[in-house]
Amino acid sequence: MATEPGHTLRPAEPGDLAALLGLYAAAVRSQCHGLYSPGQVEAWARHGQPEGAVAATISRGFTLVNPVAPGDGRLAAFAVLDPADRLALLYCDGRWSRQGRAAALVRALEQRARQQGVQQLRTEASQLSRPLLLRLGWQIEASETVPYAGVLFERWRMIRALTAGHG
Repeated sequence: MATEPGHTLRPAEPGDLAALLGLYAAAVRSQCHGLYSPGQVEAWARHGQPEGAVAATISRGFTLVNPVAPGDGRLAAFAVLDPADRLALLYCDGRWSRQGRAAALVRALEQRARQQGVQQLRTEASQLSRPLLLRLGWQIEASETVPYAGVLFERWRMIRALTAGHG
Protein backbone atom coordinates (compact mmCIF):
# COMPACT_ATOMS: atom_id res chain seq x y z
CA MET A 1 0.00 0.00 0.00
CA ALA A 2 1.71 3.19 -1.13
CA THR A 3 0.65 6.63 0.01
CA GLU A 4 2.65 9.82 -0.22
CA PRO A 5 6.10 9.74 -1.81
CA GLY A 6 8.49 7.98 0.55
CA HIS A 7 5.72 6.67 2.82
CA THR A 8 5.09 3.03 2.03
CA LEU A 9 2.48 1.53 4.33
CA ARG A 10 1.36 -2.05 4.74
CA PRO A 11 -0.96 -3.96 7.05
CA ALA A 12 0.82 -5.50 10.01
CA GLU A 13 1.52 -9.22 9.93
CA PRO A 14 1.42 -11.55 12.96
CA GLY A 15 5.22 -11.74 12.90
CA ASP A 16 5.47 -7.96 13.39
CA LEU A 17 4.19 -7.95 16.98
CA ALA A 18 7.56 -8.06 18.76
CA ALA A 19 8.95 -5.31 16.52
CA LEU A 20 5.84 -3.19 17.09
CA LEU A 21 6.10 -3.50 20.86
CA GLY A 22 9.77 -2.49 20.65
CA LEU A 23 8.82 0.43 18.42
CA TYR A 24 6.14 1.47 20.93
CA ALA A 25 8.70 1.72 23.76
CA ALA A 26 11.32 3.39 21.54
CA ALA A 27 8.80 5.98 20.34
CA VAL A 28 7.81 6.92 23.88
CA ARG A 29 11.40 7.08 25.12
CA SER A 30 12.68 9.02 22.11
CA GLN A 31 9.92 11.61 21.77
CA CYS A 32 8.22 12.28 25.09
CA HIS A 33 11.00 13.85 27.17
CA GLY A 34 10.14 17.48 27.83
CA LEU A 35 6.44 16.74 27.38
CA TYR A 36 6.22 14.29 30.28
CA SER A 37 8.15 13.67 33.49
CA PRO A 38 10.82 10.92 33.49
CA GLY A 39 8.49 8.79 35.63
CA GLN A 40 5.64 9.19 33.16
CA VAL A 41 7.90 8.33 30.21
CA GLU A 42 9.17 5.14 31.82
CA ALA A 43 5.72 4.03 33.03
CA TRP A 44 4.35 4.58 29.54
CA ALA A 45 7.26 2.87 27.75
CA ARG A 46 7.03 -0.21 29.99
CA HIS A 47 3.32 -0.55 29.27
CA GLY A 48 3.97 -2.34 25.95
CA GLN A 49 4.45 -5.88 27.23
CA PRO A 50 3.75 -8.93 25.02
CA GLU A 51 0.85 -10.03 27.24
CA GLY A 52 -0.55 -6.52 27.82
CA ALA A 53 -3.24 -4.24 26.46
CA VAL A 54 -1.03 -2.66 23.78
CA ALA A 55 -0.24 -6.07 22.27
CA ALA A 56 -3.91 -7.03 22.41
CA THR A 57 -4.91 -3.81 20.63
CA ILE A 58 -2.30 -4.35 17.90
CA SER A 59 -3.42 -7.95 17.39
CA ARG A 60 -7.16 -7.24 17.50
CA GLY A 61 -7.33 -3.99 15.55
CA PHE A 62 -6.45 -2.99 12.00
CA THR A 63 -2.76 -2.10 12.22
CA LEU A 64 -0.79 -0.28 9.52
CA VAL A 65 2.99 -0.16 9.64
CA ASN A 66 5.49 2.14 7.97
CA PRO A 67 8.84 0.50 7.18
CA VAL A 68 11.95 2.66 7.48
CA ALA A 69 12.31 2.32 3.68
CA PRO A 70 10.72 0.11 1.02
CA GLY A 71 12.07 -3.41 1.43
CA ASP A 72 13.61 -2.56 4.82
CA GLY A 73 12.55 -4.96 7.57
CA ARG A 74 12.79 -2.27 10.24
CA LEU A 75 9.63 -0.40 11.19
CA ALA A 76 9.59 3.37 11.72
CA ALA A 77 5.96 3.94 12.71
CA PHE A 78 2.58 2.29 13.15
CA ALA A 79 -1.05 3.11 13.85
CA VAL A 80 -4.09 1.06 14.84
CA LEU A 81 -7.84 1.37 14.40
CA ASP A 82 -9.58 -0.52 17.23
CA PRO A 83 -12.52 -0.64 16.89
CA ALA A 84 -13.17 0.68 13.37
CA ASP A 85 -14.13 4.17 14.64
CA ARG A 86 -11.21 4.72 17.03
CA LEU A 87 -7.58 5.64 16.39
CA ALA A 88 -6.24 3.53 19.24
CA LEU A 89 -2.47 3.80 18.76
CA LEU A 90 -0.13 6.09 16.78
CA TYR A 91 3.62 5.74 17.36
CA CYS A 92 6.77 6.76 15.48
CA ASP A 93 10.35 6.15 16.57
CA GLY A 94 12.05 9.51 17.13
CA ARG A 95 14.79 8.61 14.65
CA TRP A 96 12.17 8.68 11.91
CA SER A 97 9.87 11.46 13.15
CA ARG A 98 9.14 14.80 11.47
CA GLN A 99 9.08 13.09 8.05
CA GLY A 100 5.31 12.87 7.57
CA ARG A 101 5.09 9.20 8.59
CA ALA A 102 2.46 9.63 11.32
CA ALA A 103 0.40 11.93 9.10
CA ALA A 104 0.49 9.35 6.29
CA LEU A 105 -0.67 6.64 8.70
CA VAL A 106 -3.53 8.77 10.05
CA ARG A 107 -4.68 9.73 6.55
CA ALA A 108 -4.61 6.09 5.42
CA LEU A 109 -6.62 4.97 8.45
CA GLU A 110 -9.11 7.80 7.92
CA GLN A 111 -9.56 6.57 4.34
CA ARG A 112 -10.05 2.97 5.49
CA ALA A 113 -12.64 4.09 8.04
CA ARG A 114 -14.49 6.08 5.35
CA GLN A 115 -14.54 3.02 3.09
CA GLN A 116 -16.09 1.02 5.92
CA GLY A 117 -18.86 3.58 6.38
CA VAL A 118 -17.48 5.19 9.54
CA GLN A 119 -18.66 8.80 9.72
CA GLN A 120 -16.52 9.96 12.66
CA LEU A 121 -13.28 8.79 14.22
CA ARG A 122 -12.36 9.30 17.86
CA THR A 123 -9.16 9.05 19.87
CA GLU A 124 -7.50 9.97 23.13
CA ALA A 125 -4.48 12.04 22.11
CA SER A 126 -1.25 12.57 23.99
CA GLN A 127 0.61 15.87 24.23
CA LEU A 128 2.76 14.56 21.38
CA SER A 129 -0.01 13.56 18.95
CA ARG A 130 -2.47 16.37 19.68
CA PRO A 131 -0.73 19.05 17.53
CA LEU A 132 -0.45 16.66 14.56
CA LEU A 133 -4.09 15.65 14.80
CA LEU A 134 -5.19 19.29 15.02
CA ARG A 135 -3.22 20.02 11.82
CA LEU A 136 -5.01 17.08 10.15
CA GLY A 137 -8.45 18.47 10.95
CA TRP A 138 -9.26 16.70 14.22
CA GLN A 139 -11.11 18.62 16.93
CA ILE A 140 -10.72 18.54 20.71
CA GLU A 141 -13.82 17.47 22.63
CA ALA A 142 -12.33 17.61 26.13
CA SER A 143 -9.15 17.24 28.13
CA GLU A 144 -8.95 14.64 30.86
CA THR A 145 -6.47 13.32 33.39
CA VAL A 146 -6.34 9.54 33.59
CA PRO A 147 -4.18 6.93 35.35
CA TYR A 148 -2.07 4.97 32.90
CA ALA A 149 0.42 2.34 34.02
CA GLY A 150 -0.02 3.64 37.57
CA VAL A 151 0.82 7.28 36.72
CA LEU A 152 -1.49 10.22 35.92
CA PHE A 153 -1.47 11.60 32.37
CA GLU A 154 -3.30 14.46 30.70
CA ARG A 155 -4.80 13.58 27.34
CA TRP A 156 -7.38 14.98 24.93
CA ARG A 157 -10.48 13.27 23.62
CA MET A 158 -10.57 14.21 19.94
CA ILE A 159 -12.85 13.54 16.99
CA ARG A 160 -12.55 13.71 13.21
CA ALA A 161 -15.63 13.93 10.96
CA LEU A 162 -15.26 11.71 7.91
CA THR A 163 -18.37 12.83 6.04
CA ALA A 164 -18.27 14.56 2.66
CA GLY A 165 -16.36 17.81 2.75
CA HIS A 166 -14.05 16.72 5.60
CA GLY A 167 -10.92 15.63 3.87
